[in-house]
Amino acid sequence: MSDDMKGRLALVTGATSGIGEATVERLIGLGCQVIGTGRRFERLEALKSRVGENLRVARLDMTDVEAVRDFVSDLSETPDILVNNAGLALGLSGAAEAELDDWDRMIDTNCRGVVHLTRAMLPKMKPMKRADIINISSVAGSYPYPGGNVYGATKAFVTQFSLNLRADLTGSKVRVTSVEPGLTETEFSEVRFQGDKEKAAKVYEGTEHLTAADIARVICDTLLLPPHININRVEIMPVCQAFGPFAISRGA
Repeated sequence: MSDDMKGRLALVTGATSGIGEATVERLIGLGCQVIGTGRRFERLEALKSRVGENLRVARLDMTDVEAVRDFVSDLSETPDILVNNAGLALGLSGAAEAELDDWDRMIDTNCRGVVHLTRAMLPKMKPMKRADIINISSVAGSYPYPGGNVYGATKAFVTQFSLNLRADLTGSKVRVTSVEPGLTETEFSEVRFQGDKEKAAKVYEGTEHLTAADIARVICDTLLLPPHININRVEIMPVCQAFGPFAISRGA
């Protein structure tokens, strides 16, 4: 299977940890060249030292849309795989108590960053004989939960953006897939809870959760499908996770 990825160049955002880091590792293992981006450059350098010269790294803050556009303009060659992975959740407060700064940062990273990077890449990707866009969404974009408010809304945006890209790219060879993980242990909850490791650990306590490597496997298996097959959406949950009952307030 590795021969199918040789000669391809992937751009993976948010490559400093979690799903992004695992995806970089798996892509390189399959023979792909990769450009990994993120804000924490020291982590990118550590990843490069581990996986080798097939990885190029660049510091990139997805909330800086001008930097995103400049980054694409400065690329010496255009990747034929784009993995829009960078994203985050902040806080778990109800909508009436949530911090607006947290909402703004989630919107800027999860929506505006993805939109600006994708738009900058599309004119060069659209004429390619084979190209892929993988957008990392979440089950939170389909199933609301208390405190999910803007995070869930941003991921619903990512999913719908992916589907609309498919509509706009009909007639091209660009495939678009929305990958929507459920309970996956990464730094996600630690970031959500402002570095509180103990609180983050309780999210996964007693579960056989998904791992970043699980999601990276799904991403790469999707990329390895014959080029005439497009997977529109992949929703993934661990067996221990399912859907809750409707909330009903009685006697109010």
